[in-house]
Amino acid sequence: MLKVSRLFMCLALAVSALLLSACVGYGGSQLLAGTSTLPEIMASMGEPAMRWKDEDGREQLAYPRGPQGTQTFMVYVGADGRLERIESVLDAAHFVRIKPGIDQASVLRVLGPPPPQLTAYFERRDELVWEWRFCDASNQLAFFDVLFDATTGIVRSTYQRPDYGSPFDLPDPFGHRTARGRMSFCAR
Repeated sequence: MLKVSRLFMCLALAVSALLLSACVGYGGSQLLAGTSTLPEIMASMGEPAMRWKDEDGREQLAYPRGPQGTQTFMVYVGADGRLERIESVLDAAHFVRIKPGIDQASVLRVLGPPPPQLTAYFERRDELVWEWRFCDASNQLAFFDVLFDATTGIVRSTYQRPDYGSPFDLPDPFGHRTARGRMSFCAR
């Protein structure tokens, strides 16, 4: 019996170590600006969801994390093929850059692509809505919505709202509607 429990413990530790090592490259934290190369970035972070190449040879790579993840990382690579910087872009500093009058391509360059299940078209208003889930300044789950004129692809408006979960979820003791009555805090 002791050998079996020891075997399970060793197996559990091995799986934990493997999972932790897989998470290291999630946001590129082990990559070094000015040193890490594009092939190293791709080996660490995987294939980007979107990629742009500028006329001067610089590249920008978009890495949204999770189907409804709360982070998107933009990786900026210099013309020399070395990492310049990595930015987490689902935050107020980036949201203020999304203003009425800009186009969809500009929104994608700032925030990356929204999850497909968080996009909607409203025929009567000829409006396209893209939505990103993120952690707000209070460490609560929230949504940032961009509303486009669907015909022109130009931003009409934006807004931010809390993630209240399903309308069938119960309120917590403070009256907030959150997933199954629990506070919807973001992990940090």
